[in-house]
Amino acid sequence: MTSEQPRPPLRMPSHLFEELGVGGGSSEALAFLARGERVRRLLLLRTLLARLDAAPTPLDAPAEAWRALKNAAAKDPGQVERLLLAPQTGGWLAHVLRRLHGTAPGPKLWAETGHLNALAVSAALRAGTEADLTVPLTDGALILPGLGMARLPGTPPGLSVGRARARGGELTLLSEATDLPALVLRDPASVPAAEDVPDPAPHWLPLRTLTLTGPSGTVAVPLDDLDPYRDLDDPIAPARLDAGEAAEWQRLFDEAVGIVVARGMYGPGRLDPAEIRAIVPWGRTSVLPAAPPTVRLSASSGDSYGGMVIARPADPLALAETFVHEFQHSKLGALLHLFRLLDDDREERYYAPWRGDPRHLTGLLHGAYAFTGVAGFWRDRMAETRRPETVEVAGYHFALRRTQSRLAVRTLLASGRLTVQGHGFVAGLARTLDGWLRETVPVSALTRARMAAALHRTEWRLRNVLPVPVSPAAPDTPVFRTDRVSWPDTRTYAFAVPPDVPRTADEHLAAGDPAAALTRYADELSADPTEPHALAGWIVARAALDPGRTTRRMLARPELLQPLSSG
Repeated sequence: MTSEQPRPPLRMPSHLFEELGVGGGSSEALAFLARGERVRRLLLLRTLLARLDAAPTPLDAPAEAWRALKNAAAKDPGQVERLLLAPQTGGWLAHVLRRLHGTAPGPKLWAETGHLNALAVSAALRAGTEADLTVPLTDGALILPGLGMARLPGTPPGLSVGRARARGGELTLLSEATDLPALVLRDPASVPAAEDVPDPAPHWLPLRTLTLTGPSGTVAVPLDDLDPYRDLDDPIAPARLDAGEAAEWQRLFDEAVGIVVARGMYGPGRLDPAEIRAIVPWGRTSVLPAAPPTVRLSASSGDSYGGMVIARPADPLALAETFVHEFQHSKLGALLHLFRLLDDDREERYYAPWRGDPRHLTGLLHGAYAFTGVAGFWRDRMAETRRPETVEVAGYHFALRRTQSRLAVRTLLASGRLTVQGHGFVAGLARTLDGWLRETVPVSALTRARMAAALHRTEWRLRNVLPVPVSPAAPDTPVFRTDRVSWPDTRTYAFAVPPDVPRTADEHLAAGDPAAALTRYADELSADPTEPHALAGWIVARAALDPGRTTRRMLARPELLQPLSSG
C-alpha cells in the first residue's frame, strides 16, 4: 500500500477477458479482477486523504491514521491488505466520497471520515503494531473493522470522541467526554459462527465468521452483522444475530458450498466459495420464525467486491444459487471499473425479464450476466441428479433463465450503445446461451418455462406500458405509465413444480391445462377486466390454445387490450 513501490499498468490479457465474457472466469481471471480492485481502492483512499485535509474534525489528523496503517502494513502486509480490500471498507470509501460531493446523507461528517482512524487501530491490532488515535464513538461503541465492536459503558448517547490505543495486540479504549475507567481488551478477535455460544461479554461483540475448508486450507468468511458500512448505501446500526441463528448460517453455508463446488469451481454458473469476502445477513436475527425456502432479498455492490447481502433461506440450494448470482454481479462490477463496456444514458426504458420495472442499460447488462450464471448453476444441477422430480425443477430453472438471459442479450446487442469491448463481451454471453438453448430439457419443464417467461413479459407490459401507438421513429420504445407501482412476481417460482391438484387459474396453466385456466381467468376478469395478473394469464392461455397471428399480436402488445384511462 506504499506509494514508493510503483506497479506496472493493468493490462488484462485477451484470454482472461474472453473467459469472463462467456460468463465464467478462471482463478487467473479472478485474481486479475482482485488486483484491479486493489488499485482502485488505493486510488480512492488517496483521493479521500487529499479531500480530508481541509475537512474540520475533532479527531486526530487523517495523516496520523495513514501513518499507523503504513506501519501495520510494513509488519504484516497481508493483514492490512485484507482489511483495506474488505467489502465494508469499499462501501465506506464510496459513501464518504459521496458525502464529500454532497450526494449522500449521513451523520456528522467527522464521524464518518473518522472511520479511517478505526481502520488504523484495527490494522495495528491485527499486525501487532502500535497506534494511539482519537476515534468516533456511537452510543459509546467503537467498530473495529474485521474484529468486532467494543462498547464503553457510561458514555453519553449519540456521537462522542474516544481514544483508542493499540499495543502488542491489546486495545485500550477511553472516553474523551467522561472520566470513566478505560476499557482494556486483550487480543480482540473474530470468532467462528459455528460456536453456538452467547457473546462473551457486554463490552465486546466479536465479528463472527463462517468457516470454509477447502483444498487450499481453511478460510474465514465474515458473517457481518456489526459494521455500519456492511450495507450497500447509507450506514446502518448493528443487528446482532443470536447464537442459534449464527450457527444456522454456518450449517446452511456448509451445505450450500457443497452444492456449488460439486461440478467444479470455474465456468458459467460455478464459483470458488473462497472468493466470497463477506456475507451480510439481512432481515432476521433469530431462527424463529422459520425462514422461507427461497431467498427473499439479496444484493451486492460494485463498491464492495465479493460482498453479499442475503436474507437467509431455509434451503441450501437457494443459498447456493444466490452465491452464484451475486458473485456474477461482483465480477461484472470489477470489470466495469477496468473497461467502458457501454454508453449508458441511464434512462430506464428496457425490459428486464426478472424485474417488475424498466431498467437502464447497465442494469440490464448486470441482470443478463447474473442470470447467465444462474442458468449455468441450474444446468449443473440438472446434469448431476438422477431423480426425476429434481431434474424437472432444475430443467425448468435452466430453461427459463437461459431464455430470459438470451432475450436481454439480444436487447443489449441491438441497443447500439455497446463499445467495441462491450460488444465482444456481450457476444461471448450470446455464444454461451446459444449453445445452451440447443441442449435438451424435459418437455414439461420446457413448456412451463416458456409459459412463465411469456407471463412475466405480458404482465410487465400491462403494468408498465401505456396502450398508445408507438412512435414510427422509435417503434421499439414504449410509452411508460406514470402511475407504475411495484408488483410481486408470483409465477416464476410457482411454475417450477407442476401442481398435483390444480385449483387456481395459474395452477391449471402450470399443470398444462390452458383451457381450464382460460375459463378461470375469464371469471376473474369479469370483476375487473383490466386486472394485469389475470389479463396476462388470459392472454397467455389463449395463445397456448390458438397460436395464430391474432394471439401473437396480443403477446407482442398486450397493453392494447387495456382501455386508456380517461382521468
